[in-house]
Amino acid sequence: MKHNRLAIIGISGRMGQEIRAIANEFDFIVTEGVASTSSTSGGVLIATDISALRDDNVDVVIDFSMPELTMNVAAWCANHKKPLVSGVTGLSLDQKKALEKAAAVIPVLWAPNMSLGVAVLARMLGQLSRLEGFDFQIEELHHIRKKDKPSGTAIFLQEKLKEAVGPNVPEPLAIRGGGIFGVHRVWAMGEEETITLEHTAMNRRVFARGALKAACWLKEQKPGLYRMDNVLG
Repeated sequence: MKHNRLAIIGISGRMGQEIRAIANEFDFIVTEGVASTSSTSGGVLIATDISALRDDNVDVVIDFSMPELTMNVAAWCANHKKPLVSGVTGLSLDQKKALEKAAAVIPVLWAPNMSLGVAVLARMLGQLSRLEGFDFQIEELHHIRKKDKPSGTAIFLQEKLKEAVGPNVPEPLAIRGGGIFGVHRVWAMGEEETITLEHTAMNRRVFARGALKAACWLKEQKPGLYRMDNVLG
């Protein structure tokens, strides 16, 4: 049986390592990667620049690197017709436009959170439109090393919440501490009742599984810009 060949941008990072560890469960073989130093590890060619990757050795690309690499990654994938899954957060407007441009010729899936559970949570927020006279608040908790504040996931959930209940929603509360992988809560607060929707990530592997599931789904799609909600069906 032919395996799908996977390139991981940011292969030496925490998410890159998690994806590499379980790629075979999703019928992927990691063949190439990009990191801060070049090497050959376990038969995987690791370069310092995406331009050094061999396009004939890659079927799908997953990117968990840095925002400043996004434009080059999107251009390389578009030029070589390779589907791209990107979990990079903190993107600028120009970097988001680079993904949109690539999506005109290849399938691109971008999500600030690769958890399918978060995708389900985002769908659930639409039900809050049925409530009247409620106040809403999103809060998120992450480990002390997380740079973006609020997180990309909190911003994404905020957008979905505003679509459901209107624009007058306060900014997400962001808490940083310890080694928390990720907790996101949505509060709906009425005078006589309160609803709390919460997603808790127990480890990073949940995001790796989601990214690989997204890659399996994406390689069968037409060019376009997709999100995890599309993977849910």
